[in-house]
Amino acid sequence: MLKSMRKNANAHHPVKYFVDRKWKFPFFVSLLVSVTLSTTAIFGLYSTSYEKDVQQFDVITEEPNDYFVESDLRRSLKSRNVSGSEPPRFAYLISGTKGDSLRMMRTLQAVYHPRNQYILHMDLEASPRERLNLTMVVKNDETFREVQNVRVMAQSNLVTYKGPTMIACTLQAIAILLKESLNWDWFINLSASDYPLMTQDDLLQVFANLSRNLNFIEHTQLSGWKLSQRARPIIVDPGLYLSKKSDLAMTTQRRSLPTSFKLFTGSAWVVLTRSFVEYCICGWDNFPRTVLMYYTNFVSSPEGYFHTVICNTEEFQSTALGHDLHYIAWDSPPKQHPRSLTMKDFSNMVNSGAAFARKFRKDDPVLDKIDKELLERTNRFAPGAWCIGSSENGNDPCSLRGDDSVFRPGPGAMRLQKLTEELLSEDFRSKQCSAGK
Repeated sequence: MLKSMRKNANAHHPVKYFVDRKWKFPFFVSLLVSVTLSTTAIFGLYSTSYEKDVQQFDVITEEPNDYFVESDLRRSLKSRNVSGSEPPRFAYLISGTKGDSLRMMRTLQAVYHPRNQYILHMDLEASPRERLNLTMVVKNDETFREVQNVRVMAQSNLVTYKGPTMIACTLQAIAILLKESLNWDWFINLSASDYPLMTQDDLLQVFANLSRNLNFIEHTQLSGWKLSQRARPIIVDPGLYLSKKSDLAMTTQRRSLPTSFKLFTGSAWVVLTRSFVEYCICGWDNFPRTVLMYYTNFVSSPEGYFHTVICNTEEFQSTALGHDLHYIAWDSPPKQHPRSLTMKDFSNMVNSGAAFARKFRKDDPVLDKIDKELLERTNRFAPGAWCIGSSENGNDPCSLRGDDSVFRPGPGAMRLQKLTEELLSEDFRSKQCSAGK
């Protein structure tokens, strides 16, 4: 029936049927001519370049290992491992949530130095007004505006405690810092409840005498009951799918343990080299992405992702020092969260030699004591050699900036120097990326 309908239709419109086909022959002829002319022009313009490419290919086939991009990246990595003559720079991520904007600014001002880079992230639980206020405070600060080394992440992510969204946010911040500035050596993540125990001059002075390939990351191999309790359950982070924060969702399924890499765990607070975080972002052998996908459904992934990557990667295993440079106090037996620090902890904090401490309650009096006795902070910033203004009549000495490569270390540098010497001892380094007790 369909064939009959077509036949009838053709019988009623015989002219149109043949006219529709008249354009095909000239069209294909013109197309062939165009392709021929285009091909001739391309080969005429780029024949020399093509010959060079062929010559380069011949060289590559003779020595293939020297021309893979992975080899170039590894050579670049090794070239950065040598300590430079220029003083170091840090890149900070300071994160917070609802109600944390003032605490974030206080921590930022306490760790501020013109040499460093800073990025702030306030998660999506905070109101748009609070996030906007934080952005405006940064934008209107005269020093930040002139130096241009402080930025607020425009995209606010929903971050779930112990979930992979925390790792995703951290990696996003690192990617921004890598894109925006080439001049920093270590990445440090802090939260609004963290606070420094020494000035940036102290920290920079000590790190100026360290190799630029050292990663400070507390770690131990996951084993025993922790391996069963953390690695086998499968969790779902609602922050990946929902717009409101809620707890991790536990599934009834359990999974087998990975066989191609070992699992490590430790503190979520780290001081990582630029070369290592570049590897985590670029992942030229794909291992960091493989681990990231594994930790998407893992309990406490912020306490395992960087640790597992660094201890399973040959280039970085020997660079991992098992300390996060934080002073953290735990109850006995330890609870889910560390104990909030108070005046009673001040001496222990100082004697630890750590550069930072956590966690503190908002505006706890011990913070004022740290400002006064450890940071000598009376104005916006903890002063350093870069602050060359007058402090008379309550003026801010940091309102006038000097050479930011000159440091004025104090007692904090001596405390940190003692700690790093212990961490670099043969006895301590022999425990790097080793099995836990």
